Amino acid sequence: MDFVEYPDSEMMMIQLADRLAGEISKCLASHDHVSLAVPGGTTPGPVFDILSGASLRWDRVHVLLTDERRVPADHERSNERLLRERLLRDKAAAATFVRLVPEDGVGMDDLRDRVAPELPVSILLIGMGADMHCASLFPGSPQLSDALSSKAPPLMEVDAPEGLEPRITLTGPVLRGAMSTHVLITGAEKRAAVERAARMKPEEAPIALVLGQATVHWAKE
Repeated sequence: MDFVEYPDSEMMMIQLADRLAGEISKCLASHDHVSLAVPGGTTPGPVFDILSGASLRWDRVHVLLTDERRVPADHERSNERLLRERLLRDKAAAATFVRLVPEDGVGMDDLRDRVAPELPVSILLIGMGADMHCASLFPGSPQLSDALSSKAPPLMEVDAPEGLEPRITLTGPVLRGAMSTHVLITGAEKRAAVERAARMKPEEAPIALVLGQATVHWAKE
């Protein structure tokens, strides 16, 4: 794990967006397209705001979420809604968006076929909860063992804690197999959590899946 500490979150968001833009550009120099997997939630919003204005060949960038709630795309809890509002606009509007939520007549097998051409993920940006979950891989989830298995399909539907709506998530093999991985966290609680997770197994702390090859970006506030 490569741990990078920033003086404040504003500087972190600017520098991380610049680094992602550089990696996208470098990858496009040797590949037909780049797959960029990103989280939902509010934390990465400023990164998306900056990255959306970067001068890149966005028409060759395929963006997908690491996980999504089974809600309509315009729902207030939809990760897709956040992505469309903050990343898939300005110059980045030219990117291809790979949806994880099935439309009418589209099942999980169809979604897995949709994601397969994007693997291995070129660049993975992922967050972490204070409980050390990542994507929608939650400690104690009844589907966690299957989702972490080397035989797991690229996508699975899983239960969310506290009776919230089910999720669709990228699974362990996909997250582990990303060519470049960045973890974005803020606050003392999450720093302590990621340091604990580095000494734990993915079955206990799912974020441990990726820490061995990840750059962790952290700012206190």
